[in-house]
Amino acid sequence: MKYTRAQAKRILRDNWYHLSMNEREFLEQVLDKTVKPRDLNKELTDQRTFGERVADKVAEFGGSWTFIMLFACFLLSWALINTVVLLKNAFDPYPYIFLNLLLSMLAAIQAPIIMMSQNRQSKRDRLDAEIDHEVNVRSELTLYHLNKQIHRIEDKLDAITGQLALSNEPAESMSNDKKAHRE
Repeated sequence: MKYTRAQAKRILRDNWYHLSMNEREFLEQVLDKTVKPRDLNKELTDQRTFGERVADKVAEFGGSWTFIMLFACFLLSWALINTVVLLKNAFDPYPYIFLNLLLSMLAAIQAPIIMMSQNRQSKRDRLDAEIDHEVNVRSELTLYHLNKQIHRIEDKLDAITGQLALSNEPAESMSNDKKAHRE
């Protein structure tokens, strides 16, 4: 059975008008059975700009144990070189003002890049939730359709059972009449 837009409105009643245009279009596609499963990874990967790809790589590396270990080694080396190795000719003696400047600049550059990546992840999460919602709506409509079919089958079975009961009654009454005549 194919549902129409009017039937979908009747089923959803007042909720139809509270749906967004995207949700209404999706329901119409479901009713037309033209909805194809969406691939979240493909949708997001295909749309990334060069800057977004770089931001993702920087955030991926900046949030890794490799980065933490390399950075800890760099800081330790800086401190050792400027306090122990070079002693009086250190290019950045204790309290490491130049290192502090470099770290501040690194943080100033790295923070917005990581935020861009987080925004993309947030967009991905919203799209993932939207796809989940579409799957839920599709499942709910399918269950509704199956429930209607089951009720129709039950009604037909009840009708058949009733007809069988009626067709067996005359046969039973005849056999009872024959038994009464014999006695």
